[in-house]
Amino acid sequence: MDNYFWIGLVGAVAALLFAILQRQKVLAFSEGNDTMKKIASAIRQGANAYLRHQYTTVAKVFVVVFVILLALAYFGMLDNWFIPFAFLTGGIYSALAGFVGMRIATAANSRTAQAASESLNKGLNVAFSSGSVMGFTVVGLGLLDISVWFHILKYVAHFDAAKIAQTMVMFGMGASFMALFARVGGGIFTKAADVGADLVGKVEAGIPEDDPRNPATIADNVGDNVGDVAGMGADLYESYVGSILATFALGVAAYPDNSWSAMLLPISLAVVGILCSIACSFLIRTKEGASQRELLGTLRKGTYGAAILAAILAAPLTYFTVGNWGVYVAILCGLIGGCAIGYFTEYYTSDTYKPTQVLADATETGAATTIIGGLSLGMMSTIAPILIVGAAVIISFLAAGGSLATASANYADLFSKGLYGIGIAAVGMLSTLGITLATDAYGPVADNAGGIAEMSGLGEEVRERTDALDSLGNTTAATGKGFAIGSAALTALALLVSYVDIVKSKMDHAPDLSLTNPAVLVGLFVGAMLTFVFAAFTMSAVQRAAQSIVVEVRRQFREIAGIMEGKSDPDYASCVGLCTKGALKEMVNPSLLAIVVPIATGLILSVEGVVGLLGGVSVTGFAMAVFMSNAGGAWDNAKKYIEAGHHGGKGSDNHKAAVIGDTVGDPFKDTSGPSLNILIKLVSTVSIVFSGLIVNFHLL
Repeated sequence: MDNYFWIGLVGAVAALLFAILQRQKVLAFSEGNDTMKKIASAIRQGANAYLRHQYTTVAKVFVVVFVILLALAYFGMLDNWFIPFAFLTGGIYSALAGFVGMRIATAANSRTAQAASESLNKGLNVAFSSGSVMGFTVVGLGLLDISVWFHILKYVAHFDAAKIAQTMVMFGMGASFMALFARVGGGIFTKAADVGADLVGKVEAGIPEDDPRNPATIADNVGDNVGDVAGMGADLYESYVGSILATFALGVAAYPDNSWSAMLLPISLAVVGILCSIACSFLIRTKEGASQRELLGTLRKGTYGAAILAAILAAPLTYFTVGNWGVYVAILCGLIGGCAIGYFTEYYTSDTYKPTQVLADATETGAATTIIGGLSLGMMSTIAPILIVGAAVIISFLAAGGSLATASANYADLFSKGLYGIGIAAVGMLSTLGITLATDAYGPVADNAGGIAEMSGLGEEVRERTDALDSLGNTTAATGKGFAIGSAALTALALLVSYVDIVKSKMDHAPDLSLTNPAVLVGLFVGAMLTFVFAAFTMSAVQRAAQSIVVEVRRQFREIAGIMEGKSDPDYASCVGLCTKGALKEMVNPSLLAIVVPIATGLILSVEGVVGLLGGVSVTGFAMAVFMSNAGGAWDNAKKYIEAGHHGGKGSDNHKAAVIGDTVGDPFKDTSGPSLNILIKLVSTVSIVFSGLIVNFHLL
């Protein structure tokens, strides 16, 4: 089986070629009139400028970490010299995935608005095609990175399967590191602009969303691209890569006599997922005047269809690799679990269902009850994802051959096989990421299209179509985040097990990992604390950056004569500049927490404390991420529900209360919430990479 890993390169090429074809399809559409082109150009320039500054800042941090890793390799605290260089490629590919997605999104926004002026289906087609570029670029680059490094380690370094697996599980650190910077920085930018624009424009001045008189409106549209596109692309790239690499390590432990096959299965499953996603992308189409429920059904055809097709093809794939039908059941657990999490996320965030409609009802009594209702909804929404992930973990563990009976003579072997089942379930959940991410990345494009339609004065019918696409995008974005968070929980568990296996191989005695060990208990508390401190850092960062935008927009309304009458243009560039400055300044501290805390915990509490830390941050981070993402999505769609004509419509007191709820939810769903799923995996990969340092420190 060791000669079949070229299949990963085939899958990467197929995904990247499809992304190129989709890009050409999008660019063939008309960009609209001169006003639309001018607005789109301003958004594009702002997004490019921000990413240039962000990547410059992150590059400096990467150089420092790279030098530290080289030093650790020199002193023998890393397994080999490849790890520092793989750290760089992971970061570069993660950044590239986000950059490509942002470039096509800023090219597609005005084209989507123009297409929506012709029909709803055409607008959906353009926006979804641009999202496909992002989705298939992410999976293509992910498989390319993994496959190239696999062939280098096998045919250049001549490592055996165990050495390759143990080395490659450390490769996810660069991707996770870049993803956290991209998500946090982009999230701060987009929500500072969004909150500032809404509070002053909608609530204080009473002007519509995306009104060209609002100085923050261009910054708001720029933020959609740098946060919800570039940040999300980097985020899901590291989720995709991390799940495959963790399963590599678990496969070698579970099947020592059949290691190559156990490593080949996650790669080939990812390739099958790409092909199924490409095939089902052609199912996405709708009719004029479609309701939100019908639009959701359209996207479900694609995502559910790809999952069903992948489930069918995974059966012979599993049989011819590991030959264990229980592993196939684990793959099904991942596929079904991903779809189930997506469904329940839709249920709690879409305005076609009761929870969001009840939240909209809460606006009848003001902003306070709206905020209380959203918090309650978000907390309640954690039940389904946690139970789904819990069921997936238990079923995949037992089905793949695991045993909970510690008295069994071959307990260690059975336990390893069960853990492989959990890892392959995570790969199964993410196998159709190409189309799942396409439905997610389409949302910011539709949002931008609505802004361009408003600012360029297109007809009310066009705005209704873009509003329908935007509302759908809010739900698919929440679904994508739920999907990413669910897979992160499974991947984090696999990485935790990989960490334990790696430190055991470096120690001359087995660590005491029982809950009665004080080091493990303290580590659990530190992990739980890290979740809340990280969320506090990111929330307060948005607050400070948003305050600067509020002050600036008020100043322009007060000092620039003729803005409200439409006789003078606002200074859009000043708001873009403030958001850029605030995001770059505020993104560093929360991102460094993920590196400093696990290393410090290990140096003080040894490996037992780190295991507790990983458990604590995984559990609390998962629940908190679901809560924040779903509460934010529900607040946003409750606002959209009112804007569609319910509870008094736009401009009513209910609408103002909903806008305030939405501004609270903005950093929940687009900054802190989605960043937490990166945090729990980055803490794990950092712990794995620096495990040699921790073990050696405590042997001194």
